[in-house]
Amino acid sequence: MTVEAALHGVRVRYGPLEALHGVDLAFPAGAVTVLLGRNGSGRTSALHALAGLVRPVAGRVTWRGRDVTALGAHQRVRLGLALVPAERAVFGSLTVAENLGLGGATAGEALGLFPELSALLPRQAGTLSGGQQQLVAIARALTSNPRLLLLDEPDRGLAPAVTARLHAHLLATAAAEGRTVVLTAQSLPRGLTGAAVVHVLHRGEVSFSGEPSELRTRPAGAW
Repeated sequence: MTVEAALHGVRVRYGPLEALHGVDLAFPAGAVTVLLGRNGSGRTSALHALAGLVRPVAGRVTWRGRDVTALGAHQRVRLGLALVPAERAVFGSLTVAENLGLGGATAGEALGLFPELSALLPRQAGTLSGGQQQLVAIARALTSNPRLLLLDEPDRGLAPAVTARLHAHLLATAAAEGRTVVLTAQSLPRGLTGAAVVHVLHRGEVSFSGEPSELRTRPAGAW
């Protein structure tokens, strides 16, 4: 299995607090990887290290075999990375249509994925509910056609039917277009049992790496 991106012995600190304790994580190319863990497990820190939002105090970040540890977030975006954070992922003063346009796509492309956005196009994004803002941010990222897509708890605030459609789309485009997707969740979503790899983080360390089917055989509370 070809590796698209990886963390090698990465340590991340915020002041005196160490959020990642030398983790090794590999993300297969053209597939969906799920990072599982409770709040404070280090999931978001791992995603931010991949995105270049935090600089590891030790270890390396590689992407397509290249060491990108020293590259900033904006440089990684230019290389084809897109990140959708869990909160505040839209420009509140812009309309929904303008937010979608920032991804370089037309509103029509986004509406093909999420027709729920149609009635929201003229509204300022800052006036939307949290779930609606999340949907706008996800649609913008998807239509920018990133090579590496990072999603921090993307189903937060979304209706179950929309979540199911999103998961199906992520799996389908990863397989058909070779897009690599990494997303975080607190538990494995039903719609992502077809993910290639699941990594479980616990208190800044990797407690499990394997296929979704293997995870389901582990005792409840094992991580």
